[in-house]
Amino acid sequence: MILAGGRGGRLAPYTDLCPKPMVEVNGAPLLRHQIDRFAAAGVETVVVSAGYRSQVITDYVRTAALPVRTTVVVEDLPLGRGGGLKLAARALPAPREPWFAVYGDIWAEFPLTALAAHHVRCGALATVALVPPRLPHGTVVCDAGGRVAELAAPPPPGCTVNGGVYAFAPGVVPLLPDEGDHADTTLPHLVRLGQLAGYRTDGFWCAVNTPGDLRELRARVAP
Repeated sequence: MILAGGRGGRLAPYTDLCPKPMVEVNGAPLLRHQIDRFAAAGVETVVVSAGYRSQVITDYVRTAALPVRTTVVVEDLPLGRGGGLKLAARALPAPREPWFAVYGDIWAEFPLTALAAHHVRCGALATVALVPPRLPHGTVVCDAGGRVAELAAPPPPGCTVNGGVYAFAPGVVPLLPDEGDHADTTLPHLVRLGQLAGYRTDGFWCAVNTPGDLRELRARVAP
């Protein structure tokens, strides 16, 4: 599943006429790169949850030669990330099987098969990819007296953040909100239940939130 419903305002002007997952990297939309990675992991069907300028995504999926069967569901009104997940989950062809989900602005080069294997080993309802934070300006460190000692310190060793890539068991669907962000509701609830696992990876990862992020990613993957 690919969450592609957001406005992507911080990526303007690239998103003035198209949704963020349709911004091109190395000659293809981010969406296509994500679909290709799903296909490489053995996924047979992809469901895209679209919202802002959804017709751009719908037209692309209808006309592109994609490696797997891909369908699009459209939010009539913005539902938030959790609501988008729940809406798209209704279109999954095998609702009793586990499924991947990724935010539409994520570039992740680690193998999804390793995430899936970790998810199975842990036996949790959900597993989230944990990645090192990308902080271009570093962190701020203060001394014991509260004075700033270092403005651009690297993140602490072992520090990780939510990478926006998940493996979900089917039992997570009823726990998703109809509207709103699952990170505010479902994930904390899963933590309390002891049902959220984390998969740590050092593979290259970035979120394409700003024009600077896009320029950096394009430079990295340029042929």
